[in-house]
Amino acid sequence: MLRDDHGGGWPRTPIRTTRGRLTLPRRIDSRPRHQQVAADLRAQIMAGLLRADEQLPSTPQIAERYECATATVQGAIKLLKDEGFIEGRPGKGVFVRHRQLFVVTATAYKTPSPGGYSYDLLHVKEVQPPVDIAHALGLEENEKAVERHRVLRHASDPIELSWSYYPLRIAAGTPLAGRGKIKGGAPRVLADLGFPERRLEDRVSVRQPRTEEIESLDLPAEVPVIRQFRVIYSDDNMPVEVSILVKGGHLFEVLYQQDAES
Repeated sequence: MLRDDHGGGWPRTPIRTTRGRLTLPRRIDSRPRHQQVAADLRAQIMAGLLRADEQLPSTPQIAERYECATATVQGAIKLLKDEGFIEGRPGKGVFVRHRQLFVVTATAYKTPSPGGYSYDLLHVKEVQPPVDIAHALGLEENEKAVERHRVLRHASDPIELSWSYYPLRIAAGTPLAGRGKIKGGAPRVLADLGFPERRLEDRVSVRQPRTEEIESLDLPAEVPVIRQFRVIYSDDNMPVEVSILVKGGHLFEVLYQQDAES
């Protein structure tokens, strides 16, 4: 049964108010119709209105509901299959996949474990970091940093690409600048150097993926990525690490936890 994730009825044209007057939005959804249908079905799945292992209505039923051609529904179904939201079961129909959104907790380091998280180190090198990285690290002009590029996996599936930067004046001659994995991760090395990680800040945005991200994370071509710009601070509010974290926006959520202020 198809449902509306806005609390009853079906999605309506959004209404805006301007000084007490009702106005229609200026921007019209110009996406191909199959993308619109897929977006609505995706929203229902994410909201739990279409549950894991629940069978979707037939193609003619969906086409009737959305007043579109069956070919449009087939295109929407293909998109959702590519994204991993639904799966076809021969002789039975199309079902919401049991695998739901994977929640990634926003932490400085994820401890590797069998069947859990693991890291593949792609490269380590000294670089002149991009302007935003250099600014966040408080680097002087032309000051270099160590860049560690990794892919984070869970149960062997790639879920995140990361680029982590450390001031060369801190990282030189330490495991941070080495070409091998670091037991205990960067937090252990920084603590040993006298720069314990005290807090992190994330700026989260969404954009279209680059080719490397599509290929490394095995992303469907039309799926946007979640980009976290992370700054980790030590004592005296000193930035010691800046990371760019990129993950697919289709099957992952980022969890932040914070005590409520009194």
